[in-house]
Amino acid sequence: QVQLVESGGGLVQAGGSLRLSCAASGTISSINTMGWYRQAPGKQRELVARISSSGSTNYADSMKGRFTISRDNAKNTVYLQMNSLKPEDTAVYYCHVDRLLTTRGIVLDNCWGQGTQVTVSS
Repeated sequence: QVQLVESGGGLVQAGGSLRLSCAASGTISSINTMGWYRQAPGKQRELVARISSSGSTNYADSMKGRFTISRDNAKNTVYLQMNSLKPEDTAVYYCHVDRLLTTRGIVLDNCWGQGTQVTVSS
């Protein structure tokens, strides 16, 4: 099986920082674009940031300049450095993979982690 496991969430005060990690485990040959999404209570899930296998990044406007996405291809891990956190950043943050190739040649699209809670107090 292939699993995406997030870590690093927690409770921080406004203006603080957190670093989220998402490790993909299993018989993985390659991963294309990885990303982070979030969902706050009463709101739809929204894009936070994405990063391609070559390192090209894409950010939602509200996160641009505060959040930084990065990845370690050798570890099949994607990171999200979150700075200058605001109460409105409070949400469950989900790791996402656009396309994954297993060692058996199976292609898996649109894979999601279980989510990690980020709470920012005022």
